[in-house]
Amino acid sequence: MRHVLFVAFKLLFERKRQTIISIIGVSIGVCAYIVMSSLMFGFQKFFIQQVIDIEPHIKVKPKESTNQNPHKELILGYKSEDKDKIMGWQDLIENFSKHEEIKGAAPHLLARGILKQGIKEKPVSIVGIDPAREAQASVIERFLRYKNLRELESNRLGVIPGILVAKSLGVNKKGETLLLVLPDGQTLDTKVVDFFDSGITNLDEVRVYIHIKTLQGILNKHGQANEIVFKIKDVNRAERLARELQQRTTYEVESWQKAYKNFLSIFKIQNTITFMIVFAILVVSSFGIFNIIMMTVLEKKRDTAILMALGFTPRDIMLTFLLKGLFIGALGSMIGVILGYGMQEYLETIRLDVEGLIRSKGFVLDRSIAHYIYGIVFSFFFSLIASIYPAYRASSLNPVDIFRSQ
Repeated sequence: MRHVLFVAFKLLFERKRQTIISIIGVSIGVCAYIVMSSLMFGFQKFFIQQVIDIEPHIKVKPKESTNQNPHKELILGYKSEDKDKIMGWQDLIENFSKHEEIKGAAPHLLARGILKQGIKEKPVSIVGIDPAREAQASVIERFLRYKNLRELESNRLGVIPGILVAKSLGVNKKGETLLLVLPDGQTLDTKVVDFFDSGITNLDEVRVYIHIKTLQGILNKHGQANEIVFKIKDVNRAERLARELQQRTTYEVESWQKAYKNFLSIFKIQNTITFMIVFAILVVSSFGIFNIIMMTVLEKKRDTAILMALGFTPRDIMLTFLLKGLFIGALGSMIGVILGYGMQEYLETIRLDVEGLIRSKGFVLDRSIAHYIYGIVFSFFFSLIASIYPAYRASSLNPVDIFRSQ
């Protein structure tokens, strides 16, 4: 085996310029894979984690369609007769909360309205919550600037606007008075008790939290709720559990995966495009490896014949050229890993306001070691594929024919 390694190293550094170019090609491919995967999965994981923490894992709401069977009785003993509210929501919470996978539940009353500050106004989505129950069904308090969720209990006129809602109204501190206008013309003078900052733009620019009893009072919907949210132990089982609970009620049961199905589909497309780009880079680099090894095979026919005459078997010859390709892949992947790590370190030092689907003060990176491992595996795979045919050509040479042609 030593003689095979010696010859492989000798061939590797004989065509230095082409070898260096091939190594650079592989290293660029590996570096690109690491950096792009880190950026892509970092963004996706951040978004999904925020959604899991902010939005309900499972929610129950009236069905949009009114074609419900009025004679279909529920397990809980009530019928779905009003598409704008959940009848007997207290019993529904009590019944579903007995399930071993459910950790907490809370009622919501949802409404549309307008929030005003002076001459400025902002259309908002109002969420009426029970602060005590909400703390068990979500981790909303983690996204509050002052962690004052329970202040809604003592201050029934308090509101918690999204940070972008407050920004658009010119509100930047607690205690400021805002006018809440409901669709039926009802108005309510409220005071800001905290700010909601999830990092997800679509939520922070429309959402406002208020005590559910306050909202019920001004809407004349005393004791009503039109959404129930559940927190579960394993968020990855939300869709399966939602299907199970759907069998026990005529109301619509929706998991977070279904609610954000469009975004998750976009992520799949994004992943596909990223992998195609990296695949193209690695394919181009593999052509470089193929070219350098094939040229070596053609130029070294006589040397190959001499090696065979000295006792090298076709298997040894094939292994020699395969090792040359793998050496290029190994060196390229090592350099690519170093470059990828350096690029990640550099990107983390960049501070900029990212405004889009999510908001952050810089790039959101996923520093998983799996990206490095996959990058190395892919580089070795393409290097091996690029080396197989030239290595086979070299091993199939007939030394007698080569010597006769000289």
